[in-house]
Amino acid sequence: MEAFNICIANPLRSLLFYGILLLFANATSLANAKVHYHDFVIQATPVKRLCSTHNTITVNGQFPGPTLEVNNGDTLVVKVVNRAQYNVTIHWHGVRQMRTAWADGPEFITQCPIRPGGSYTYRFTIQGQEGTLWWHAHSSWLRATVYGALVIHPKEGISYPFPKPAREIPILLGEWWDANPIDVIRQATRTGAAPNVSDAYTINGQPGDLYKCSNQDTTIVHVDSGETVLLRVINAALNQQLFFSVANHKFTVVGADASYVKTFTTSVLMLGPGQTTDVLITGNQPPARYYMAARAYASAQGAPFDNTTTTAILEYKAAPCPAKGVKINPTFPSLPAFNDTATATAFTSSFRSARKVEVPTEIDENLFFTVGLGLNNCPAGASSSSCQGPNGTRFTASMNNVSFVLPSNFSLLQAHHQGIPGVFSTDFPAVPPVKFDYTGNVSRSLWQPISATKLYKLKYGARVQVVLQGTNIQTAENHPIHLHGYDFYILAEGFGNFNPQTDTAKFNLVDPPLRNTASVPVKGWSVIRFIADNPGVWLMHCHLDVHITWGLAMAFIVENGVTELEALEEPPVDLPVC
Repeated sequence: MEAFNICIANPLRSLLFYGILLLFANATSLANAKVHYHDFVIQATPVKRLCSTHNTITVNGQFPGPTLEVNNGDTLVVKVVNRAQYNVTIHWHGVRQMRTAWADGPEFITQCPIRPGGSYTYRFTIQGQEGTLWWHAHSSWLRATVYGALVIHPKEGISYPFPKPAREIPILLGEWWDANPIDVIRQATRTGAAPNVSDAYTINGQPGDLYKCSNQDTTIVHVDSGETVLLRVINAALNQQLFFSVANHKFTVVGADASYVKTFTTSVLMLGPGQTTDVLITGNQPPARYYMAARAYASAQGAPFDNTTTTAILEYKAAPCPAKGVKINPTFPSLPAFNDTATATAFTSSFRSARKVEVPTEIDENLFFTVGLGLNNCPAGASSSSCQGPNGTRFTASMNNVSFVLPSNFSLLQAHHQGIPGVFSTDFPAVPPVKFDYTGNVSRSLWQPISATKLYKLKYGARVQVVLQGTNIQTAENHPIHLHGYDFYILAEGFGNFNPQTDTAKFNLVDPPLRNTASVPVKGWSVIRFIADNPGVWLMHCHLDVHITWGLAMAFIVENGVTELEALEEPPVDLPVC
């Protein structure tokens, strides 16, 4: 106490005292941080679903793959060995990857793929993130089966900003083809048509009671009467936004994309592929069995989709056993109609940050990106079998009328870091090359984009605003847009064409949600802001994998800052070569 009084009496000593305290706190925090080592073996494994067994690409023979659990501040070292027949990479979806872009994972963006027989070790630290993220393959359509949860707990000794749940359970919503997903996308690429839709949705890898040959393995989540459980819900589906609900129960939403949110209550979630939502659910109903269910939110008018429903079961431990030979079906939830845009919008617009946040108000880069589909005319000399899109065309997709082409000889990050010419250009347009009625009847002259590898350069520390504008080319739909290497604030979303004169007034500059994947409404827009404080090459793309296959993507180059801590680290020695 005497020393404390001396410090107060002398401001300089006081500053020194608190400085030492801060250093001690940081040292303690670093001392508590752990390094987690994992081995991921990518391999073909027999997996039986819907009565058929397929040689499915998995991690360590598991489908879904292993759940990784860390604390904020911990480091992950994951050695990936490729024993499959396809090239592979692993993306750590939503991890900021501060200065470690080499570990981000998208094929030909930050690394060349891990070839069959090869390996690569991903090394990165979780910094300032808590909640639920996930990992998945980022090479062709391997993500259909190569994915798993990444759970980030608070630092040791720090509690959640909500009552501690009795248990925590990852809920991974997936999509299953009764076929090899790689064959499905290869056929679509050959024909120019849309790929076949999936045959089932899954919860933790299981289709559930409503599909053939499935009810013996339906996922069951147990709950005690009166206890509260944290569900970490992840949409790992390849091409489909999903509604999710539990019969007779409400959710309290507490987090999304590894950020805490102002809690709100809802009976239904809507997640686009890539998005995560943390919810509390309490066992406050009569002890029984209740279906958890997910089905499509399919906003593209007239486009085919998998119109099936996956189920799991929330089972109270005190639920009475049915009499012998009597089958009592669980209570079924009320799910929205597949085209219920009003419910989807009400949910996505309910998110707020848990407290007031520092949103960049001065903007250095004001960007306007159109997102949507397109159609390419059949190339001269091509056979009709390769042009099976509408009216003898080939499906394509673009941002600002540029359909993104992946390089094949170098990764973009490698080309940027080493100054290799000819791999990409930096003239991605900041605004659409042609202004038009984006959500109205679009002239056919605008349906055909150019194909190119164009990037947009940002100075370190630039304050960036991007208006993501949906378009009505071919068909309008809700697009989940994911930005690698960054979280961003979603300031507003709306329908129709974005109007800066009137829509700017709708911006939430007080407590907008911090996300890594934004749902751009069907025939609508979203506005996001972030500070370019992470050097590297960062992909921005639609997380419907068929759309990224067709070119609905672009990438930012964020230049190094002044100091070493503002610069990209050197590439690892085992970085795969092309």
